[in-house]
Order: sequence, then C-alpha cells, then structure tokens
Amino acid sequence: MSDSLVIIPTYNERENISRMVEVVFGLSQPFHLLIVDDGSPDGTGDVVRGLQRRFPDRLHLLERTGKLGLGTAYLDGFRWGLARPEGYRYFFEMDADFSHTPADLIRLRAACHDGDADVAVGSRYTQGGSVENWPMDRIFLSYGASLYTRIVTGMPVKDPTAGFMCYSRPVLEAMDFSEIQCIGYAFQIEMKFTARKLGFKIVEVPITFTDRIAGNSKMHKSIIKEAVLGVLRLRWR
Repeated sequence: MSDSLVIIPTYNERENISRMVEVVFGLSQPFHLLIVDDGSPDGTGDVVRGLQRRFPDRLHLLERTGKLGLGTAYLDGFRWGLARPEGYRYFFEMDADFSHTPADLIRLRAACHDGDADVAVGSRYTQGGSVENWPMDRIFLSYGASLYTRIVTGMPVKDPTAGFMCYSRPVLEAMDFSEIQCIGYAFQIEMKFTARKLGFKIVEVPITFTDRIAGNSKMHKSIIKEAVLGVLRLRWR
C-alpha cells in the first residue's frame, strides 16, 4: 500500500518511460505511478502495458485519444487518483523525460508529510536550485515567464511555471477542477495561484532541472501565448 501517486503525462515517450518506471520503483518510498498517455503513435502505451505485468499493483495506465493538453492530463490523473480505494494522500506531477530527478520525489513528499507545506514545488529559481544543459534562450524565456507571473499576479513563488510538484490531498479536494481553464504550461501557474487563493501553504524545494536527453520537447508558440494571456486573466479573476 502506498499513500503517494506520481502522475506522468506522456506523448511519444517510448525512449524514456521504461527507465523512468524502473527508477521510480527503485526508490525507498513505495510510490505508485499513473501514466496518462494521449494515444502516443510511438507505442508508449504498449510499453507501459508490458511493464504492468511486472508491476500490476503499482503501475497504472490511463489512455486518452489524441493530444488533449498537459493540464487536462493532470486533471484527469487527479480525478482518477482521488477516486481510488488506496486513499492517496500525496499527488505528484513529474515529466517523463528525466528533466526532473526522480529521487527528488522523496524530498517533495517530505516537505508535505514531515513539514508544514500543503503544496511543494520543485523549484529551479529558489536558493539552491539550478538549470543544466538548457540553451540561453530557453533559460531567458523560462526565468522571464516566472518574473512576469510574479509581477502580474503578486504570487510569491519564485518558480511559478514549475511542473515538478507535490499536492496534499486536501488541496485537490478543495479545488473545483471545472474552473481550471489553462491546458498548456500555464496550467502550472493556475494551479499554484488557485491553491494560494484557497489559503494553502506553498513551499519551494530547490532542484536541479536538466534538459531532456531523449525525445522531443513539446513547447510551441501557442503554449507561450496561452501563458501570457492566462496570467493576465488570473490577475483579474
């Protein structure tokens, strides 16, 4: 039995998913994994189904048709996890491409389980955090987006666009998911903004973010546009 569910959205992550599953299940904390796959043409779902024979009680697969967006993948994952009989207490967001170090899951959980955080953010831009192997234009874009978000929303989170997260169950139960409108990377901002407005405590845990080695980035111009406009909408909510 586990109190912790790690949700990983995938689209064409066949090159990474097998190793990710092995590494997460090799950690000292008995995490469960939910892979939310958007019908990956490269057969990511088939790989996960094969691994389920080895990990029938810990590895789960939620398959969707077509690319429906990062935000909806996490929301569907949260709904799935909240309804499970395991009664998960901690829900994690993590990328499949090893840009997030799986061992840091333990530190994020500790911030909520042993500390006083309701939400733990794996932060690149808090003291002790860093970025590796990113080109300067990506660093400038990411840090600029974080600064822009903090100025517009007044949210005191140094890495508001971070996608490596731990939410305690009460935070998700207090949210109305139908009110979450962003589906791209702005989803991460909206979730933190909503948690803070509901009165929950957000703590940043320093991490080292490393650019992916295998597979392709999902970043594109429409995601950036949504983030810019989405932050302005949050400001006037």
